[in-house]
Amino acid sequence: MKSLLIAVLPLAFVLSGCKVNEGEAYEKDKAPEERTEYNGAEGIAQAQKDKLYLMDKELRDKCNDAKISYAVAKSNNNEKEAQAQKAIMANTCKGK
Repeated sequence: MKSLLIAVLPLAFVLSGCKVNEGEAYEKDKAPEERTEYNGAEGIAQAQKDKLYLMDKELRDKCNDAKISYAVAKSNNNEKEAQAQKAIMANTCKGK
């Protein structure tokens, strides 16, 4: 029994130290685009928020690109391209 206690006690001590060295839940000093490390429940929650943010940002960027391309197509009297960009805007622009 005593030898089992001697073997288990250091192991428990080492494993408890792992939690201390785990670090931050996520890299708070970085932008969502640059984060690569997420730890624990808080990190997983932040990873989900970051994914939603990045998907929303991608849609906003596509929307803005389509608006610019639409304006260029209209100014060049290219109705076919204008309609194509209008379709992209309908799929990517929120409430606009």
